[in-house]
Amino acid sequence: MKIAVTGAFSYSGKYITEKLLERGEEVITLTGHPNRPDPFNGKVKAFPLDFEAERSLIASLNHVDVLVNTYWVRFDRAANTQPHAMENTQKLIGAASAAGVKRIVHISITNPSASSPLPYFWGKAANEKAVIESGMSYAILRPTVLFGKEDILINNIAYLLRHFPLFLLPGDGSYRLQPVYVADLADLAVEALYRKDNYVNDAVGPDIFTFKELVKLIAGSINIKRPLISSPPPLALVAAQFLSLFFGDILLTPEEVDGLMANLLVSTELPRGKTKLSDWLLANRKQVGVKYASELNRHFI
Repeated sequence: MKIAVTGAFSYSGKYITEKLLERGEEVITLTGHPNRPDPFNGKVKAFPLDFEAERSLIASLNHVDVLVNTYWVRFDRAANTQPHAMENTQKLIGAASAAGVKRIVHISITNPSASSPLPYFWGKAANEKAVIESGMSYAILRPTVLFGKEDILINNIAYLLRHFPLFLLPGDGSYRLQPVYVADLADLAVEALYRKDNYVNDAVGPDIFTFKELVKLIAGSINIKRPLISSPPPLALVAAQFLSLFFGDILLTPEEVDGLMANLLVSTELPRGKTKLSDWLLANRKQVGVKYASELNRHFI
């Protein structure tokens, strides 16, 4: 087959592409970062992910059998807002349908809802609706927090633990999350690509942690002891905003805190990911959190 993967030079798209190339598939990518280093040595032809150029998008997707869509933005930045990302995704879905793409594998988020007050979650719900109504066959995968070598959240928690004398928890840290290994998500995406049926599945790992338990696990894995201080969420956000100025990044957003504290990053379904975060941390304890991972550098510069 000929398969298009958005963001094949980035994070989850890269893992998906690696697995497809191992199977001998032809893969192209649509990317908004054409100058990003190519990890595939020219094996993946890159086309611009230009949402304002409908004809170009359609032409890039001609003769593509399956589109794997990983595109989204984590937070608003200038014109890159989450509502704008929703509109862009729907343009991409429309272009795929017009080009005759037969199937779409769409990466969403757990617990999307059209009635959510959080743009991240209502935007994801709107895009799922667009996928379902596109006329293409589809699989929608709903991961939570991804972990892996290119991860930001887990890595930066470890970085803060390594470099600061204490760690502020928004609230009491009792809200839960269920991280999934990025390569496990890639396996699920590849499986979805070859199936013919339409379905929506959560894509989560085998462990559920409270946020406080997660931070303790990371600290123990890198052999760091730090006091974990419960604080009112607004205070934790002020601290995160101060550190964001120091790092030249956006460390945490109010919406992310709201999503965490609303327990939106856990699933009621049986876990489909197999890799335990504790095992991955043990294997990567010498690298995780050694360097700060900047969201702005990765996606906006």
